[in-house]
Amino acid sequence: MNKKSDKNNIYEESLEKQKANYSPLTPLSFISRAAKVYGDKTAVIHGDREYTWLETYNRSKKLASALNKIGIGEGDTVAFMGSNTPELYEAHFGVPMSGAVLNALNIRLDAKTIAYILDHGEAKVLFTDREFSKTIKDALNIASVKPTVIDVDDVLAPPGDLLGKYDYEAFIDTGASDYNWAMPSDEWNAISLNYTSGTTGNPKGVVYHHRGAYMNAIGDILSWNMSQSPIYLWTLPMFHCNGWCFPWVIAAMGGTNICLRNINAKEIYEAIDLYRVDHMCGAPIVLGMILNAPDDEKNSFSHIVKIMTAGAPPPASIIQGMESSGFNITHTYGLTETYGPSTVCAWRDEWSEQSIEEQAVLKARQGVEYPVLESLSVRNPETMEPVPSDGLTMGEVMMRGNNVMKGYLKNNEATEEAFTGGYFHSGDLGVMHPNGYIELKDRSKDIIISGGENISSIEIENTLYSHPQIIGAAVVAKSDEKWGETPCAFVELREGAATITEDEIIDYCRNNMAHFKCPKNVVFGPLPKTSTGKIQKFLLRKEAEKF
Repeated sequence: MNKKSDKNNIYEESLEKQKANYSPLTPLSFISRAAKVYGDKTAVIHGDREYTWLETYNRSKKLASALNKIGIGEGDTVAFMGSNTPELYEAHFGVPMSGAVLNALNIRLDAKTIAYILDHGEAKVLFTDREFSKTIKDALNIASVKPTVIDVDDVLAPPGDLLGKYDYEAFIDTGASDYNWAMPSDEWNAISLNYTSGTTGNPKGVVYHHRGAYMNAIGDILSWNMSQSPIYLWTLPMFHCNGWCFPWVIAAMGGTNICLRNINAKEIYEAIDLYRVDHMCGAPIVLGMILNAPDDEKNSFSHIVKIMTAGAPPPASIIQGMESSGFNITHTYGLTETYGPSTVCAWRDEWSEQSIEEQAVLKARQGVEYPVLESLSVRNPETMEPVPSDGLTMGEVMMRGNNVMKGYLKNNEATEEAFTGGYFHSGDLGVMHPNGYIELKDRSKDIIISGGENISSIEIENTLYSHPQIIGAAVVAKSDEKWGETPCAFVELREGAATITEDEIIDYCRNNMAHFKCPKNVVFGPLPKTSTGKIQKFLLRKEAEKF
């Protein structure tokens, strides 16, 4: 350890931060540069709509100005219920330019959960795409907050009601394109609010700051070895961890955003062919969708398409199949709390000498920390000691660094628990290999990752227990070729209960929670328990794979 000198530090005694040599880190700086350097280059394409970088910058400034005019400023929450469209892309810049915090909502959530999020985040404004008008209408009837509602009337959207006081285009037209927006006063200021999928009941509000968003965007660029002017296809929802920070990445790189409202293999292949897409992101389910598409939905292409994937560990067979079809896979790992991906399976030259099958197995590991993440380790959560790097001893995956969340909104207890011992506790179990690469082996038993979305088994169990004929319920993950995992429910019926079918139980769940969270299989019978009455889920996990 360096001994502290009693003398004044000659490097610090008079050289201070000032305007000429210091500014807070923020990804908002990326779009002002893009407008300057790539002003006439196409920035966003959505159907027949196209905007250059200068136009996108001006539209974002008009959005910020319009928000200020209705009283929105620093620390206010602006919620956005929308698909991958130019409006949501612009909101990633315009909302924080106004000083407010962007809360991009998961479009798959039910009205009750949306209402909770609006209340918890104290939303002052809500932008909503007409496709989701029914859910939003119900949510607004439940919520205590009364945000100003602004419609996104996308011509490519399915029919839906317009609920708002303004239309998006009319609203931003009240703002000024020459609006003189200000950088955040502190890079620690919140830039966005993202909600977890409620793994322990109500979802937790994960707060991102400007510095972390900037750093993780840089991490994406470096870890993916991105070059200037990528053609990026939006197959990843922008609401998910702010699109893994890629709205800001594409601005930094002067690329082109191809918006894709409907995520299906046919439209993905068509976009790749039409626009020569060279970058896209998605959960392993997207990879499976592309790989297993019928021949009549596939378009041939001659260039390499780079795909970044994260979520449930992608099967080696999927990686192998994709790489044999013109795609190059980069496997990353992260959580909502780490701005999306924060580790990468960085490729090593010697692996190229392995067989395709062996390369796929290696590429399926979660890898090493992003260049902007200070520390990645696998530790014993009780002692906080690192586990041996033997590829066998399991511990909890932990992170520390700039791209770890600011904390959970209004939940100091959960924040302190997550940061115990000076590390963020992921709740995921893994091993550390001798070469320093981590590999996930299991997850917190309450979490099911289906199509890249976290689903709480506890939430499903609570719904099942509310059924008058069910006295016992346990939900575990079941492997699924399409979704990666799906919930499988084991239920114990009340003695003398009327006959209930699997479909009836699933319908009951669908009437009481978001459809994507509902079990796909229901098994009836006594639940295996320990002598203390604890349900033995490890037995149920094995049983679930038989169905």
